[in-house]
Amino acid sequence: MAEKRNIFLIGPMGAGKSTIGRHLAQQLHLEFFDSDHEIEARSGADISWVFDVEGEEGFRKREAKVIEDLTEKQGIVLATGGGSVLSKEVRNRLSARGIVVYLETTIDKQVARTQRDKRRPLLQVDEPREVLEQLAEERNPMYEEVADLVVRTDDQSAKVVANIIIERLGF
Repeated sequence: MAEKRNIFLIGPMGAGKSTIGRHLAQQLHLEFFDSDHEIEARSGADISWVFDVEGEEGFRKREAKVIEDLTEKQGIVLATGGGSVLSKEVRNRLSARGIVVYLETTIDKQVARTQRDKRRPLLQVDEPREVLEQLAEERNPMYEEVADLVVRTDDQSAKVVANIIIERLGF
């Protein structure tokens, strides 16, 4: 039997990784994981609490461990956290263990999609747009570096984007 392939979704906050990932997994009959949800399940606390108590560095260590564990599975769709690509080790692991899909979106869409979400510690500031712009400048080259496929998510439903990914990957 052929080995099942993994699909790893990367991209900024608000790109639709979790929502699109659920659609992809459902359509391909694969198991879906969200690295942030897995961190919360393992720590027994929400992401904001982990950030408050352990700082971003502590959170990134937990994230790297979760991604290491999850990428050892076969036949999964994994939605990663927006900052997971900051680690060269994580980027290498994603590249080696599956197909990496970069879900690209604009800053305007990110602002619209995240403005009422209080579960994003990096955006709990007066000017979230400025934070998103800084993160994009830092992270977009890393997303591009590791991506096998880039798909823009701005003006399409999650279901349509999932179908585009399936078609472009030849599943």
